[in-house]
Amino acid sequence: MPDLNKVFLMGRLTKDPELRYTAGGAAVANLRVAINRVYSLQSGEKKEEVCYVTVVVWRKTAEAVGEFLHKGDPLFVEGYLQSRSWETEDKQKRSVMEVVADRIQFLNRGKGGSGESAPHAEDEGAPQGGPASSSSGSEEDIPF
Repeated sequence: MPDLNKVFLMGRLTKDPELRYTAGGAAVANLRVAINRVYSLQSGEKKEEVCYVTVVVWRKTAEAVGEFLHKGDPLFVEGYLQSRSWETEDKQKRSVMEVVADRIQFLNRGKGGSGESAPHAEDEGAPQGGPASSSSGSEEDIPF
């Protein structure tokens, strides 16, 4: 049986995209996305929980999200999970699980965003597991 690594997320940005360029000139953006889930307890009481996810976006798509998306904007992300590990300068091991976007759809309507899609990462030869730093923002940065 083949493996499957596919992620679909819809949420809001907790802060503006962090756009930077690699030494080779490739654009990469880190997005911090808040995804809300509302559920009911057996008592009927409604509860809400928020999941914060780091999304890594490459090349033309990264440049598009850097130009058009801002804190609080809604978006749809299609991509895959990636796990990265590294060692800090003081020899501590760190790891992160993040989503690498294959496709981003802007869900903003009215601020110039008509629900259009950003360029597809797969059309641009996005690296599988390319270098990207994780977002260091606080999860208390809730956009709403």
